[in-house]
Amino acid sequence: MPIKNKILELQKRRELVQLGGGEKAIEKQIAMGKLTARDRIESILDKESFHEYDLFVQHDARDFGMDKKELHGDGVITGTGTVFGKPISIFAQDFTVVGGSLGRMHAGKITKIMDHALKMKMPLIGINDSGGARIQEGVNSLAGYGEIFFRNTIASGVIPQISVILGPCAGGAVYSPALTDFVFVVNNISKMFITGPEVIKSVLGEEISQEDLGGAKVHSHITGNAHFYAESETECFEQIKKLLSFIPWSNVEKAQKIAPKPPKTKAKIENVVPEDPKQPYDVRDVVRCIVDDSDFFEVQENWAGNAVIGFGRVNGETVGFVCNQPLVLAGVLDVDSSDKIARFIRFCDAFNIPLVTLVDLPGYLPGVDQEHAGVIRHGAKILYAYSEATVPKVSVVLRKAYGGGYIAMNSRHLRADFYFAWPGAEIAVMGAEGAAKIIFRK
Repeated sequence: MPIKNKILELQKRRELVQLGGGEKAIEKQIAMGKLTARDRIESILDKESFHEYDLFVQHDARDFGMDKKELHGDGVITGTGTVFGKPISIFAQDFTVVGGSLGRMHAGKITKIMDHALKMKMPLIGINDSGGARIQEGVNSLAGYGEIFFRNTIASGVIPQISVILGPCAGGAVYSPALTDFVFVVNNISKMFITGPEVIKSVLGEEISQEDLGGAKVHSHITGNAHFYAESETECFEQIKKLLSFIPWSNVEKAQKIAPKPPKTKAKIENVVPEDPKQPYDVRDVVRCIVDDSDFFEVQENWAGNAVIGFGRVNGETVGFVCNQPLVLAGVLDVDSSDKIARFIRFCDAFNIPLVTLVDLPGYLPGVDQEHAGVIRHGAKILYAYSEATVPKVSVVLRKAYGGGYIAMNSRHLRADFYFAWPGAEIAVMGAEGAAKIIFRK
């Protein structure tokens, strides 16, 4: 066969494989309000930068009629591309090919691109849209998940790992996103749970929809499993790009410095922070008075609102902000806010991002529920995270820092590099009224 014919045959074969499950399956995907796996990749990466790996990989299963099925790409698209001109690794499960189910070769493609990302020290983006393990392949599919989880763990703190839930992500598959640094969800599209509604109904007799069990709002507002919530896939992709603009490509780099800009806000900190220690205010307004261009990118905005975390820039350099939020529960620390803060601190420490802590809290939240929920164990995570962090750490007490909360929020005793007190700030075991009642009680 002449070489021209071979090239034409290759091109036809490539075009066929790139259709995934075929035109009808693609139409069904679009009818569900979802983009195709390829469209998702191209929406995130720089234009025409995607270089696909292992396009022609096929499954090797032979049981239950699988030997007669041709699954293009084995239900997952992998490769590299660029974002802001810098290299990145990416994979996207293709729901049009047997529901994006994971088999041995499917997992092999994912682990190969994960190994490449770790070797080349570049971020990894994983787009999850899968019905789960491919039952026909038995334990091989479970082994595939195990290989992915192992690599998630090895890559943790070395390269940024981003998970995007754009469809179902059920059973054992949920543990990969949980092991990554940031999880993105989209309303009415993302579904994430270990046991689905049918299993819950058969075992417990409870009826619940997929959306109420593990939809985007559940994981962004209630469980805290999601870090970013969007109303559309397009909004989600813009969030991913903005996150990437703040963070370094690996733990051996610093985040890219850009030209400094003065804060945009016309508000002044002295007008934002009230003199009355009992009067609430939005600590995010304080952050916007500090950061370049007043651009603050909040993480886990909808969960554990008594703590605020996120990224901003100071003099062009990325900084991680950890703040108590007086608007919610007076900014106290509790089980959820402790987990939220500790995990963020450890990410910043791993990726060379300095930390600024804005302190204004009366301590830890008292109550039977919190004690029984393990506030001691969870609260200790903040102490551990701050104590082991080696990045520059700066704290500012805006109004009050009482009791164990004072120690936990990056005190000098946990080796804060610089500790500032706003005029009128109070640092004490407890408030004056409570202390007087104990000292002078009869």
